[in-house]
Amino acid sequence: MFFNSLNFALFFPVVYCLYWFVTNRNLKTQNILLLLASYFFYACWDYRFLFLLIFSTLLDYFTGIKMAESKTKPEKSRWFWISVVVNLGFLGVFKYYDFFITSFAESLNLLGFKANVITLNFILPVGISFYTFHGLSYVIDIYKDRIKPERNFIDYSVFVSFFPLLVAGPIERATHLLPQILKPRQFDKAKSVDGLRQILWGLFKKVVIADNCATYANLIFNNCSDYSGATLFLGGVFFAIQIYCDFSGYSDIALGTARLLGIELLQNFSFPYFSRDIAEFWRRWHISLSSWFRDYLYIPLGGSKGGTLMKVRNTFIIFIVSGFWHGANWTFLVWGALNAVYFLPLLLRGSNRENLEIVAKGRIFPSIREFIEMTVTFALTVLAWIFFRSETIHQATAYIVEMASGLLSKATYIQCLNLCYWEIDHKLLLLIVIFFAIEWLGREGRFALANFGNFANKPLRWMFYLVLILLIFIFSGSEQQFIYFQF
Repeated sequence: MFFNSLNFALFFPVVYCLYWFVTNRNLKTQNILLLLASYFFYACWDYRFLFLLIFSTLLDYFTGIKMAESKTKPEKSRWFWISVVVNLGFLGVFKYYDFFITSFAESLNLLGFKANVITLNFILPVGISFYTFHGLSYVIDIYKDRIKPERNFIDYSVFVSFFPLLVAGPIERATHLLPQILKPRQFDKAKSVDGLRQILWGLFKKVVIADNCATYANLIFNNCSDYSGATLFLGGVFFAIQIYCDFSGYSDIALGTARLLGIELLQNFSFPYFSRDIAEFWRRWHISLSSWFRDYLYIPLGGSKGGTLMKVRNTFIIFIVSGFWHGANWTFLVWGALNAVYFLPLLLRGSNRENLEIVAKGRIFPSIREFIEMTVTFALTVLAWIFFRSETIHQATAYIVEMASGLLSKATYIQCLNLCYWEIDHKLLLLIVIFFAIEWLGREGRFALANFGNFANKPLRWMFYLVLILLIFIFSGSEQQFIYFQF
């Protein structure tokens, strides 16, 4: 069930009405409704994997209680490691086993040994990386005595499987979401209006911008031998826009949907393409995952407090693991390592926390320096996305080599201009420009339209919303899966 589908358009209003008009007087009944709705939502993808979600929930629920009841440190550690090993074991089998076994066989073949291996070819359960990390953060926080275990199974299950975030995040923490599940929720008209506005903007990003950019990104990437230089870079730009609007669009819909139910989720994006360096980009891109790895991996490894070698080691570990989290392919590992290379000079110079405030705060236009820094950072990001988009290392490197060799040729720019003029929908190019203009003007809010009421009167706002709705209907075609569902 996609957020951008008719099924969800029918499903959510039913849940919403039951939630606020039938079960609103009883918190327990309200949470049972959320849990049943979440399991139904997940079963619509593939009911066969619902048992895996329930098993993971039961595992962390019971091990959390057992850790709290443990009399000794070794006993507590034993329950902790049972949860961690089993959770990562399931993730490893479903997501990484075939990658490791085929990579091992290929290595033996290079050494002259023929290896016959058995692959499982499992279907990857949707959202497994997300709900596994929900549970891991919970048991780690209990182990570190940061929180007490939740003894109400229904309430804990809602934390793990809350349907707006179940399949593609954001990755929530028990310290943030569980307290909201445990206390009565009151209907708030202002929050509901804000939630609807965020859902509308998320749908616009996904349906109008991301899905249509995908058409041209796929055209160029799938026929990269026919293009060169500037055209290939344009393909990278289209994919960069696609993946941002696709994933942040999903997050906007998830956050807006949760806000309609009286629950605030963690912000997952904060205008990353307006970043002035890679460190700032990673503070603004997939924030819930970046902060998860920072708190549960980078800092326990020593963070940036040790010597130079430790800083380098920890930086590469966190970026490579982040890349590997996205998928079982060498391209994701290279993507992570490349971002580590980008980040390392900033860390070693101690300038990785220089750009903490949003760019050009309080101003309409950035300075020349800020504009150059944003342009360079975006170009580096586009280069890294080529590995993320490619199916193999060879395909990515061939793409980059052809792109780099042609950037100095006048003919490739003519080819690029011809493509833009004859093959690319001019309405889409105009909409992309308008999209980035709106994002720029709204960059100081939680999402682009969060402060829209401060800039426009009511008739103008409603006219704008109507235009967005019309564009969504005009540009919508078949239901397109969100990119991060595969992770």
